[in-house]
Amino acid sequence: MKNGIILKDVFPFIIWFSTMIFSAIIIDFILHYFNIVFIGRYLGYLGTFTILISFVYSLKKRKLISFGVPKVLLEYHEYLALSGSIMILVHAGIHIHSILPWLAIFILTINVASGLVGKYIVQQAKQTIANRTESLKNSGLSDEEISKSVFWDTITMDVMKKWRTVHLPITYLLGLLSLIHIISVILFN
Repeated sequence: MKNGIILKDVFPFIIWFSTMIFSAIIIDFILHYFNIVFIGRYLGYLGTFTILISFVYSLKKRKLISFGVPKVLLEYHEYLALSGSIMILVHAGIHIHSILPWLAIFILTINVASGLVGKYIVQQAKQTIANRTESLKNSGLSDEEISKSVFWDTITMDVMKKWRTVHLPITYLLGLLSLIHIISVILFN
């Protein structure tokens, strides 16, 4: 399993996700260090706007808009959603005083993680299994031996293929929590 999915494809995903969290912590630290924490409030607006713009890809995918190249829009979606999420994490900082923001941040991190699974793991894992199967076939193994050799990679891949069943409902829940947060800020501040 030296060239398996976990080492080759899952580990880079963990690095990207950790980088997002670490970036938010560093930016928050810098804002506190220079006593400009108020910028975090505006990063919430900017992050939300950035994430909303990223949904142009979803509109194109569902044929609700006609402009744009899907592959390019997907790349923008990924970049904008990740950078918007970092801004929102900085906006939240460590100043969360009620259940709604904690829940929203929890849902945001799950949503980003599920999106990264789709980007970095599923597509690359398909290629890893195909390459490994081809290599084993070229080495003269039988179909049964190949199946046994890639069994755990295939199981892992089947689980990861279900990422959209998590990503879409979590996205809707995040949108609802964000809307409730925005309304409560307007009403109670």
